[in-house]
Amino acid sequence: MLQSLHVKNLALMEETEVEFGRGLNILTGETGAGKSLLLGSVNLALGGKFEKDMLRKGKESALVELVFDGVEGRIREKLLQLEIEPEEDGTVIVSRKMQVGKSVYRVNGETVTARQVKELSELLIDIHGQHEHQSLLNRKKHLEILDAYGGEEARAAAGAVEAAYQQFREARRLLEEEGMDERNREKEASLAQFEAQEIEQAALRTGEDQELEQRYRLMVNGKRIMESLSESYQYTGNDFDSGAGSALSRALRALGNVSALDDRLSELEDQLSEIDSLLADYNRDLAEYMDQCEFDGEDFAAVEERLNLLNRLKEKYGGTIEEVAAYGQGRRQLLEKLADYDAYMEGLEKECRQAEKKLMAACETLSALRVKNASALTEVLKAALVHLNFLTVEFQVEVRRASQATAKGFDDVEFLISTNPGESLRPLGQVASGGELSRVMLAIKTVMAGRDDIDTLIFDEIDTGISGRTAWRVSEQLDSVAAAHQVICITHLPQIAAMADRHFVIEKSSTQDNTITDIRVLDSQESLGELARLLGSDALTEGALSNAREMRAQAMEHKGKNGEA
Repeated sequence: MLQSLHVKNLALMEETEVEFGRGLNILTGETGAGKSLLLGSVNLALGGKFEKDMLRKGKESALVELVFDGVEGRIREKLLQLEIEPEEDGTVIVSRKMQVGKSVYRVNGETVTARQVKELSELLIDIHGQHEHQSLLNRKKHLEILDAYGGEEARAAAGAVEAAYQQFREARRLLEEEGMDERNREKEASLAQFEAQEIEQAALRTGEDQELEQRYRLMVNGKRIMESLSESYQYTGNDFDSGAGSALSRALRALGNVSALDDRLSELEDQLSEIDSLLADYNRDLAEYMDQCEFDGEDFAAVEERLNLLNRLKEKYGGTIEEVAAYGQGRRQLLEKLADYDAYMEGLEKECRQAEKKLMAACETLSALRVKNASALTEVLKAALVHLNFLTVEFQVEVRRASQATAKGFDDVEFLISTNPGESLRPLGQVASGGELSRVMLAIKTVMAGRDDIDTLIFDEIDTGISGRTAWRVSEQLDSVAAAHQVICITHLPQIAAMADRHFVIEKSSTQDNTITDIRVLDSQESLGELARLLGSDALTEGALSNAREMRAQAMEHKGKNGEA
């Protein structure tokens, strides 16, 4: 569950920390106090869009931090996939530091991407915003809800459809791209034949271009190289009196005249003799290298011509010898394909038919599962709607076959509803008002809450467009959901606030040059005062408090019955 929320320097919030509890957490406050901003900060931490005007005036950065506890199962596996080691006690800390043009996300201290946080958040929390019920006007949402209701079995079937669809689409794309008339085939074959022969005739050898480039550089710089080598040979050889070799020979003779007189002198003579031997070896190696560097005009022309050929082939067919050879192999394969083109196309057509058959089979399996789940979802949603004060409601999840298969299958799913006796079922968007749509969404959330392992549900003003007895029903439904999940709810209705297990008030205070939004948890007496305010009382009179106590007692009676149940 969401254990705590820490917000710093965000809009009107200077620094706020909230510790939520299990069950039903209710947030109330005056209009404009910042109720939605507080839960909007949760969205920000989980990847929501950050605008520069959200930053508190005069501050360079803002921070939102969420602490979840009791994390296990799929969430723990997700953390491991992100290479984040979960805490032993199941604690997960998600934070986001926001600056203009830059955000840094961290999970348990490890830097992650916004996309990774979003994937993780889908397992941690379900947020129902003020206008989310409007998404029910889109039939794609109906399909999404039905498949989510189907659980793991539906996910697996939908995954099989998507994989089969991708395979079919690739087979169809290849079939369409490979199709050509006889004239184009002849043209393509002629070009492939020419290119394959050109590459084969070149008799390419891996690394040959590098070897030739080295030889070419030596040849181009041959004169300067020979002048330098000759000068080095002269200075180190024996052919000139000024050469190092001649000087060493004279030095050896001079030392040899006295080396017998002292062992130390003999050692020095050996050292000098070794130097003389090394210099002689160097001169021999240098002379051999100079012999090999003799310029041959025909050889130079041959190297230059071969290099030009290799470079031209690399420009046409690939940047390396290996790429050119691979291109040539591909052209040979194309020639083989074109040589028996009819058989090749027949094979592609067969693969396409098989892929389509596999796709349709996967769609049939998924569709049958959807029809079965639609029947069950119809019943549980209808019951939930009746509990939410739809007294004469008829509801149906209709599954129809669409004109063609997609990655989602070939089903078109639509929610149909009738809220008045004698009226036929019609699409949800044509019948339901804003308040009714809000209750339908709550019914869906209630049903789905029992089928997934997301522990925390957030409702931002789920009570839009309702009052009176209906408000009590919504309150009771939220309490039922809170029996198995943590529920955090922003509301302006006293009927819902009365049901709170933990009641918070959001307040805005101003000074001459500063405005701050803060949140605090209320004790039982303070909660009664807030209920009285929600009931419309300007002052905490005994009559207003009496009404608040009566409302709280009614809520507690419901909770007691739930506990007994």
